Amino acid sequence: MIRTPESLIPYIVAMVAVLAGLLWHIGDSIPRLGHTSVFGAATIGGPFSLIDQNGKPASDRGFRGRWMFVYFGYTNCPDVCPITLSEMADVMDRLGPKAARMAPIFITVDPARDRPKTMKDYVASFGPRFTGLTGDARAIENAEHEYRVAAIKHPLPGGGYAMDHSGTMYLMDPNGKFAMDYDEGDGPKKIAADIKKRL
Repeated sequence: MIRTPESLIPYIVAMVAVLAGLLWHIGDSIPRLGHTSVFGAATIGGPFSLIDQNGKPASDRGFRGRWMFVYFGYTNCPDVCPITLSEMADVMDRLGPKAARMAPIFITVDPARDRPKTMKDYVASFGPRFTGLTGDARAIENAEHEYRVAAIKHPLPGGGYAMDHSGTMYLMDPNGKFAMDYDEGDGPKKIAADIKKRL
């Protein structure tokens, strides 16, 4: 029996309803970041064990009592990373004395090139408050996983590579729990105003 398009409508409607229900269930289980709603507890952030720009061990526990302001990137980034870190430095300036309660942290997604000395020279460009963190590939992957950061090596013509990566800034509370996320488009003024209300 050949069905006409009109006779298929009930089946199509039923299939759409089932698909919509499935997508709603999946969506309800995925944590949303600060710019949207959060269904349940956000699963952003967690333990990390890395090396700071002075070659010393650094873990998430070492920042307890301060608000961590975290960004993942790499020192060979041509534009987005330096722009974002400059915005973070601007936010710190706008916080005034309250900046003492903050720990701006830059974690590399390119540990093969970003060793401690490289990180030290790089973060110094954005002010003395910044901590630069690196480590071996496994430790960096673990940190990326905890913060739900995506980072992929992208070969460049003629050799070399760039790193395609997430561009989110994370605000973690003094207990290391996720508080809010920001992106470059929010701007230092808006970000600083939001953080001030939380400090």
